Amino acid sequence: MHALKRFGTAFGGYKMMDNYPEPVCGPEDIIIEIRAAAICGADMKHWQVDTGYDDTNIPAEEQQSVRGHEFAGEIIKVGENVTDWHVGQRVVSDNSAHVCGICPACEKGDFLCCEQKVNLGLDNNIWGGGFAKYCKIPGEILRIHKHAIWEIPENVKYEEACVLDPICNAYKALAQQSHLIPGQDVVIFGTGPLGLFSVQIAKLMGAINIVMIGLEEDVKVRFNVAKELGATHCVNGSTEDVVARCTEICGRDNLGLVIECSGANIALKQALEMTRPNAEIVRVGMGFKPLEFSINEITSWNKSIIGHMAYDSTSWRNCIRLLEAGMIKVQPMITHRLGLSEWEKGFSAMASKEAIKVIFTYDYAD
Repeated sequence: MHALKRFGTAFGGYKMMDNYPEPVCGPEDIIIEIRAAAICGADMKHWQVDTGYDDTNIPAEEQQSVRGHEFAGEIIKVGENVTDWHVGQRVVSDNSAHVCGICPACEKGDFLCCEQKVNLGLDNNIWGGGFAKYCKIPGEILRIHKHAIWEIPENVKYEEACVLDPICNAYKALAQQSHLIPGQDVVIFGTGPLGLFSVQIAKLMGAINIVMIGLEEDVKVRFNVAKELGATHCVNGSTEDVVARCTEICGRDNLGLVIECSGANIALKQALEMTRPNAEIVRVGMGFKPLEFSINEITSWNKSIIGHMAYDSTSWRNCIRLLEAGMIKVQPMITHRLGLSEWEKGFSAMASKEAIKVIFTYDYAD
């Protein structure tokens, strides 16, 4: 089969393999045929990176992993000891492949915060990912984490189910980690899928002003989609004073919650500057540069910076129900549908911000 793999160091680039071995189903494993897989922002950091690494002659189990951790598909094979799942079921993976099962996070069912976690399509592993024809769900994860995969409701499309990862991230950040209640305002930094799904969750939870912060390159496509999905205001951080504009829109006393999905240091700085005492800032996005400003605001005015990572089974159960009920919209965010053979076109569209969500389907004639 064809499979899009990452090669090299932690920030190595991509190569399409044309003779990658299909996964073998063990007695407790499940094999999924991929029906839809989406590009995530985490995939973009490997786009057009070349480290010169070549593992062509290295055994497959020692190579870097097949990418694509947002995927959904159909079960085509189950191991002889599998009783909870059967061939023909439509399923979506939460991309878990391995956890320790005994740490405090695992004891709580917070498997994506296990320090030994390995994610399908994201971390180095031998099981695979969504940018291929097939992916193996290892039996070891299903013994520990029964909800590593979920059945897709009949009225939900594969292309909608495969983006449940960012939906669940947004849900956990707002509904499970913040203390948002109806009648409050929310400021959301970042116009990617995490930010746009956060807009929808904030609307469902009864927020009054939902302010989306983006940049000049977001105005053409993403601001319009944000407004369609429920943003009451969009602020261009390239040309406007973000702190002053948010204060004007919401009023100082209503700036009690910021969802920071961009990962940019300037966004965290602006969030601290604009928020009132006792405010919450949920940091969903990731940045890798050290801070160049003081965060004493969190002590001086009792503000909370809440770290966010992934989701849990409550997130998945409720988001699947919301998607099934039509209360979360995915279609406005799918800007590109491509065959996996056009993967470079999809990544290029994401890099230029022409795309919000790119959905791949397997189109090779193996």
